[in-house]
Amino acid sequence: MGKTKNQIKAFIAKPANVILAIFAVVLVLLTLYPLSELIRHTFVAHATDITVFPGLKKGSLTLKSWDKLLFTATNRYSLINFYRPMLNSLTLAILSALFALILGGVVAWLVTRSNIKAKKFISATFVFPYILPSWTLAIFWLNMFKNPNVGTGAGGFVYSLTNWSAPEWFVYGLFPMVIVTGLHYAPFAYIFIGGILRNMDANLEEAATILKTPKSRILLKITIPIVKPAILSTFLLVFASVMGSYAVPIYLGSPVNFYVLTTKMKTLQTTAIGQAYIIAMFMVAFGAFVMLINNVFIGKRQSFTTVTGKSSQISLVDLKGARYIVSAILVGLLIFICIMPLISFALESVIIRSGDYSLANMTLNYWIGEAGSISSTMGTSGILRDAAIWQAVKNSLKLAMICSFVAGSCGIIIGYAVVRRRGTKLANWVSSLSFFPYLIPSMAFSAVYLAISTNFSFLTNSFLILVLVGSVKYLPFASKAGINSMLQLSPEIEEAAMIYGVPWVKRMTRIIIPIQKVSIISGFLLPFVSCMRELSLFVMLVSSKTQILTTMLMAYNERGASQHGNAINLLIIMIVLVVTFGVNKLTGASIDKGVGGN
Repeated sequence: MGKTKNQIKAFIAKPANVILAIFAVVLVLLTLYPLSELIRHTFVAHATDITVFPGLKKGSLTLKSWDKLLFTATNRYSLINFYRPMLNSLTLAILSALFALILGGVVAWLVTRSNIKAKKFISATFVFPYILPSWTLAIFWLNMFKNPNVGTGAGGFVYSLTNWSAPEWFVYGLFPMVIVTGLHYAPFAYIFIGGILRNMDANLEEAATILKTPKSRILLKITIPIVKPAILSTFLLVFASVMGSYAVPIYLGSPVNFYVLTTKMKTLQTTAIGQAYIIAMFMVAFGAFVMLINNVFIGKRQSFTTVTGKSSQISLVDLKGARYIVSAILVGLLIFICIMPLISFALESVIIRSGDYSLANMTLNYWIGEAGSISSTMGTSGILRDAAIWQAVKNSLKLAMICSFVAGSCGIIIGYAVVRRRGTKLANWVSSLSFFPYLIPSMAFSAVYLAISTNFSFLTNSFLILVLVGSVKYLPFASKAGINSMLQLSPEIEEAAMIYGVPWVKRMTRIIIPIQKVSIISGFLLPFVSCMRELSLFVMLVSSKTQILTTMLMAYNERGASQHGNAINLLIIMIVLVVTFGVNKLTGASIDKGVGGN
């Protein structure tokens, strides 16, 4: 008994142990409990099942949802509702991850290892597509390439200028979805791979250069093997993200019946919610499999040293005359995906008839028009005169700030504890639990919390449930930023303070946080940006009193008020950009530092 008591005292004496124990319990309640509810709901008869399966009672245990979804050949039910969407999801995720990896990796190598021009501009703007919501790029794609022969019957910007009718496969379906999602997640590859290339010891490459090894062989035999962990992590993270993508498939896939697991889950949610939960279960399983592969290949024993006493200088690859061509291509691409969307949304928000960009067809009524000045299926005044829009702005900012504060603060504490007790089972458990919400599709995550809220009346249709879901969902971003920042901080600094008897709270507030404040603020910034542009996570949870900008945008688009939708879209982007660049100028924090870059 005395030995056990002493072990407990020794355990409690270390703040990191206490932190890990507390978060182990909290994260089990916030992640594994919702997951267990998700599993339970796949075996329960719901109200939508009673009409499909006569004789069932609501709440009774049954396997009929599993049998119906997976083994029904009648009218090709299982093929249409599960197997084909699953194949489409896997194809989209794999191709998007490859495209993002190739594009982001090539740009990272060009910026860090070649003599291309405009490096500062390219590096600063390449993360812009990730700041934009993925569905924003999808809307931009439609604004640019839609034509009278496909989809809505209205022409886009390219058609209005050239009369070129883009083929259906170019406007809708797998091809544009891969392009849009690949562009959206390419900054992942750029940040992860570029961060390693900037910080890696260059002696091996220097030695190979001295021995007159061809640049191509140096790249294949030295550089790529060194960044292989970042390549694998990027591929797996993008794969998991695209598997849970909902908005892009809705805009670019559904019009041509190209369904993926997320869109099919949303469809079944109103008619067969048990089957929708089964689809969600498979998506969670894919995410867990991705995390397992990542852990097996990368392992836990890695060196995260970013500064050494060795040489970090390397001669850049001279692209000669090609550097101007490559630089022009990259700058042109960034202008297309960063600036053109803003121009597109601005134009689409002021035109009366879609496809007509003449001055006579433009008006500012959709922005500043008084009540009754607009003939629309939704909204009779401009968005800047609409009280509902301003309430949505207030709710969005309030939600984003609270979620970023909660997730960011917890991320710092988790990062500290995981790094200080690195390698222990408890640290590994908390680290895995804190990352797990990232692997659960947003719609499945919100649906489970919606089901749980029925047991707690104070959560139903409340702002609190939005805060709870958002904070837990964005915790992986903050905890990763916290872990990365703490890994870069030598433990000797804190140990010196401990020798002088400085309390843990004072060590955190006076030493650790000030030293790593840029990385820590970045850990707050990423949840804020993600929350401001989130749709699928909150669309099932908002009520008339808790509407946010993204749900208002979806409501306008669903009712055909595209001008209002484009105006709100541009408003969201401008708010995110102002906050992002304002924080960057004031503190030096940025999105890339928040996800592991430097």
